[in-house]
Formats: sequence, C-alpha cells, structure tokens
Amino acid sequence: MKAEIIAIGSELLLGDVINSNAAWISKRLAALGIDVFHHITVGDNPRRIHEVVAQAVERAEILIFTGGLGPTDDDLTVATLADYFQTPLENDPASEESLKAFFLARDVAISPSNFKQALRPVGSIAIANPVGTAPGVFWDASDKTIKADKPLFMMFFPGVPRELYAMWGEGMSHLKAKLVGRGESEQVLEARFLNFFGIGESKLAEKLNDLMNASNPTVAPYVGRAEVRIRIAAKAATSQAAQEAIEPVKTEILSRVGAYYYGEDDETLESGVAQLMVDKGLTVAVAESCTGGLVSSRLTDVPGSSAYTHLNMVTYSNAQKSRQLGVDPAVLETHGAVSPEVAEAMAVGIRKEAGTNIGVSLTGIAGPEGGSHEKPVGLVYIGFDGLSKADSADPIVKRVTVNSRFSRQDIKYWFSHYALHYLKLYILGMLDRDETNTLAQASHQATNQSVG
Repeated sequence: MKAEIIAIGSELLLGDVINSNAAWISKRLAALGIDVFHHITVGDNPRRIHEVVAQAVERAEILIFTGGLGPTDDDLTVATLADYFQTPLENDPASEESLKAFFLARDVAISPSNFKQALRPVGSIAIANPVGTAPGVFWDASDKTIKADKPLFMMFFPGVPRELYAMWGEGMSHLKAKLVGRGESEQVLEARFLNFFGIGESKLAEKLNDLMNASNPTVAPYVGRAEVRIRIAAKAATSQAAQEAIEPVKTEILSRVGAYYYGEDDETLESGVAQLMVDKGLTVAVAESCTGGLVSSRLTDVPGSSAYTHLNMVTYSNAQKSRQLGVDPAVLETHGAVSPEVAEAMAVGIRKEAGTNIGVSLTGIAGPEGGSHEKPVGLVYIGFDGLSKADSADPIVKRVTVNSRFSRQDIKYWFSHYALHYLKLYILGMLDRDETNTLAQASHQATNQSVG
C-alpha cells in the first residue's frame, strides 16, 4: 500500500518549526513495508487543505495527518477533513472525560474551547493521548472514495513530536487490524547501509547502475558530508527473509567497489581504523597543523583508543614544528610549511617522539585566506611513517586537494577524512606512493557552502 504524510500548520511553512515528524513516520512505515511517496506541508487554510487532500486520495490508500488538533481557531484538521468527506462530527465521550481529568489533575479550569478536541468524524475511532490534551483519530473512510474498490485509511496525530510518539502504537494497531481484515499480507522491510569514501556518487552509480534499476531489493546512493552511502532495502514476509535477500546484493556491490568500502550502517572510518590497529597490535601518533587536532579527536572518539593512540600534537607554528617535531628550519624556509618535505619530517618526528609504530602528519591550507596559485586553499599534505613496504621505503606523503569553496570547517573535516582513509590503506599495505586525489568538484554540499 501507498501512504502519504500531510503536515498541517502555517508555522511549518514560515520556518518557525522544523517538520521532524515526517521523517520519523516514514521510517516506521517503511519498516512495515508501506511505501511513502509524498510528504506534503500545507498551512492552516481549509481551501488549501481540501486541495491537498483531493490529490492525496488519488495517489495513496493511507493518509497520515500531523498538526491542527488543538483547541484554537487555527486547529482545523478534524473539522476540515470531516467537511471534505461530507461527514458530520460527533462528540467522543471517552476523549471528553480524558480532557476533564487532565485539567482537574492540574487544578486548572477547563476552557470551553478545549472540548472542541473531543470531536471526531462519525464512524471514526479516537486515539488516546496519554501525554497531552488532543486525542488523535483513526478513520476508515473507504466508503467515501469514488472508486469502490479503493481503501482509504486516515490517521490524525498532534504535531507535537512527543505526543505523536506516544500515540503511534495505538493508531497503528487500528491500521494493522484493517489491513489484516482486507487480506493484506504484512511485509517487513529491512535496510542496510554500506559506507564508501574516495569515490563520488556519480561514479558509484555508474558502477552499480544495473543494481539500482532493480525493484526488490532496491539499491540507492546517498551523499553524506564526505562519504557516500549505498542503501540496500528488501521487503519480505519476515525479517530473516529480507536480510537474506540483502546479502547477495551486498556481496555483488563489494565485488565491484569494495576498495572504497569502510563499514556498514553506523560504522565510521575511525572505528574501522581502530579495529585494524587493535587486530594488528599497532600504535599511532599524530602531528597536525591545519586540522587543529581533528584527526586526533576522531581517533580518540572510539572507546578504548588509549590502546593504540599514544601521542597527538597540534604544531601550528613553524617554530613548534621545529621544536616539538625536529623539522629542520632550513626545510621550512626552503619549501614552506605546506609541502611534502615538511609533512614527511613531521610524520617522522612524531613517530620518533612517541615511539609508536606509525606516525601521521597533516599540513595544509584550510582557508579562506592563505592560498596561492601553487598552493591553493584546500591543499593538504598527509604524511605516514613507520611501516615499510617491500617495494618502497618510508615515509609516504599524499597530496590532496578539496573544493576551495567549502567552509573552513568542512575543509578540515575532509582533510581528516582523507587522513583516516589513507591510514587504513597504509596499515593494510595498500597505500601507493604515486596516488593523489583531487576533489575540486566533490560533494553536492559544496555549492551551498560559504567559505568560512
């Protein structure tokens, strides 16, 4: 079945309130195998609400309304929907008693306008509100549709999130009973996210195009702050059957783009690096300049990080690069702080100072000022020292550029993401000395970011 979520309230259109309810409801409907194809927001205006409902009943069998159930004049949902379907309102005795008890318990006189909340369309069922005054409504309005064989189930909930959450279970129990009565087989939807970095959304979609055209399981890309996520979703009669349908699709995806994969669902780059460090018994020290400790912060966000993170330094000035890390002042003078030579010296210096297996360094230009034609904003050198490769000597320095239009904060985040990504490859012996990455046009978010 198809569902539509309709949020009623001019405050949503004015931007005074964020509609978090739509996402919350969509996630729960998806888990039941109910497709949501439209989110609609409409103001407190009966004519416009009628227009929205006229479209929605043509597209969906389940309509879920949020907002407009209070006692004030602009709370129009119940009356407007009853008017649209030419159905009279009636008082719900249980809701009226609940209202009286609510105000009596608080020793507050009940206003006559509050009794408006006890009204519901004839033939509907009230949904109790255990944390507020406005009851909800479940309404099987299948007999109100033009098409005789088309069901129509509607639910009205308050716009206050905590009230919606408290009432959701009762509302859904009414809906499930109706679906079972119609012989609808309940389905379960399971979804899994695969996380990737180092490959753009368009390239990923190109490599997975045939899988993305499938219907069950479905495969779709989502762009995050720096990563791209692939969502695999499957519907089946049971959770186990849905998970079993997902597994071969995941295997196929990783066979094509597994080199960029770093985790599933809530797994992060830093948690993956942490697990590698623990598994291999390695330790790391990090020297940062332009990122101001962000890489160190992300590494230590993982519980148990003291087992592998031994020393972290922010050496922002040239003087401290020399004093703390032993970078030769002549190298700084000749090549500048943002250079592969300095990144190499920083990585070597921090590893020796800490006595760890690996030293990591970052030196770059986060902007918005300080760039030049040779060294633009968004340039960073990331150094690694300590692990030898059979075909090359340590250390390895990577050159990365990201979009200079990113904010300073986002540039730093991308730098840290690359450092963790390369650290993972370095530990696995997969970091090539001649590899460079340019993300001059990366991320959909870039075009909307101001330089900060």
